[in-house]
Amino acid sequence: MERKAMGIVAVMLVGLLINGCASSKGPKIGVELPEKYNTPDGMVLAPDGSIYLNIPNFNNDAHPAKVLKITTNDKISEVVTLPKHPETGKVGALGIDIGPDGHLYIADNQSMCGFNDHQSRLLRVIMKDGKAVKTEVLVTGFLQSNAVSCHGDSVYVTETSLDLEADPMPSGVYRFKYGEFGTQPIQLQPGGTDRHLLLKFLTHNKEWRVGANGMGFDAEGRLYVCNFGDASLLRYTLNSAGQVVSREEVAKGDGMQSTDGLKICPKTGYVYIADFLGNAVHKVCPESGKVTTIWQNENNSGGVGGLLDKPSEVCLRGKKIYVANIDLPFDDNEHDAPHTISVLKLK
Repeated sequence: MERKAMGIVAVMLVGLLINGCASSKGPKIGVELPEKYNTPDGMVLAPDGSIYLNIPNFNNDAHPAKVLKITTNDKISEVVTLPKHPETGKVGALGIDIGPDGHLYIADNQSMCGFNDHQSRLLRVIMKDGKAVKTEVLVTGFLQSNAVSCHGDSVYVTETSLDLEADPMPSGVYRFKYGEFGTQPIQLQPGGTDRHLLLKFLTHNKEWRVGANGMGFDAEGRLYVCNFGDASLLRYTLNSAGQVVSREEVAKGDGMQSTDGLKICPKTGYVYIADFLGNAVHKVCPESGKVTTIWQNENNSGGVGGLLDKPSEVCLRGKKIYVANIDLPFDDNEHDAPHTISVLKLK
């Protein structure tokens, strides 16, 4: 048996031992992407059952950043090529959501492209009859815009760091009402001083200084936010004016090494989390905080056969979890083909 094949078998055996026989089928490749779509990340489920997928192409930015659509039978098509930042010439498309207007709201994290001078943005792709018409810049001045959630009369954006030099590191969530967006972008004040900052918290992990990441609302309107570096899941209750009235830590650690992208099942309330450092997908009970590891395998799986390869985002569709393998060359991982969206079956 060749060395690479032996390594893949070993990784699969580790996954089986972690998850037991109930999960022995493991992940499969839901979508295999060509090199021009080499870095998948943010996903959102559309009303028609399709999935919109951000492709920032960090791993090979010779190819432009795109938004793709994954059909209900797992075929892909291009929706739009995202416009480059006028100063950096890059686009770091991470989080994505669909507003009540049917348009796509996208976080452009320029820090992931190597630019940390508040060049990150919030974009809006205007959609008409399922087609992209144009892309607008809504907000500028983020340091590290990341996740996007559209809820009620506002769009929410996580800021993964408010101050890269501070220790412990602060991060937070901004809130923008749709009615505020005009012909000119909103320019944020730096350092967490802007009036749009809804909440902030600290990350104490000195090795992984990555704060607010995945985000979403449950059926009761409570806001969940991932604190990546501290491997925790936070929950905030908002009043009718959209102000924070309570905060609680739902889960921390308990098998999670990091908390990246998340999605909340609207029926059960369970929170599904991509664990980039742990190479895993977890389920968190919103009431007890219990963490259940759905699947985990070792680093450098290569994504072969659908194995997780530095997952950054999840998306729920029917009885399946779609997992974007961002496959960044961090944490002793090597970026390599295939470029995949893995699929795990829900019980």
